[in-house]
Amino acid sequence: TTMNTDTALLLIDFQQGFDRQEYFGGNRNNPRAEENARILLDYFRQHSLPVIHTRHNSVFENSPLRAGQPGNDFIEMLVPLPSEPVIDKSVNSAFIGTNLDEMLKKRGIRKLFIGGLVTNHCVSTTARMAANMGYEIVVIADATATFDQIGFTGEKFPSELVHQVSLASLNGEFGAIMTTAEILKKLASQEPDHEQVTSL
Repeated sequence: TTMNTDTALLLIDFQQGFDRQEYFGGNRNNPRAEENARILLDYFRQHSLPVIHTRHNSVFENSPLRAGQPGNDFIEMLVPLPSEPVIDKSVNSAFIGTNLDEMLKKRGIRKLFIGGLVTNHCVSTTARMAANMGYEIVVIADATATFDQIGFTGEKFPSELVHQVSLASLNGEFGAIMTTAEILKKLASQEPDHEQVTSL
């Protein structure tokens, strides 16, 4: 028996342009998001489990994430392997204008662990849409991050609050919220028992 290959890691927009924090609202929370994503990425790679990356090609002229800008590139720690598909998108949802749904169905993937940037935009929109389309989703609480947000009345909401409320809004309604450590523990419990396998 092998582990469930119906489970994929979906990493959303881990791109260099997000280093320009002031453009996105500043005061980013969860500085360890990339490290946690890398820990899960290593696990998925070691166990030959599917990994999919998305890259945001902003349509806004001044955006650091615009195609052709250095900020469009993936951060070094999370560069996709040639064997790992990259989904290019220009809106918040990784399912709009892409072949993501088709790709997942073709590979028999039903469960998605989702991490990336930013919690309340592309991560949340993709997670909501995936859940609505019938996928089982887990958003990785400590492998996502966001920035301060200005409300419609001009009030400033700190990034950590935005992050936590975004996760709370997804929790239960769209799927589960888990930390990297919780996910590793869950995945490890599904690994085949080697003694049992050899004795078959």
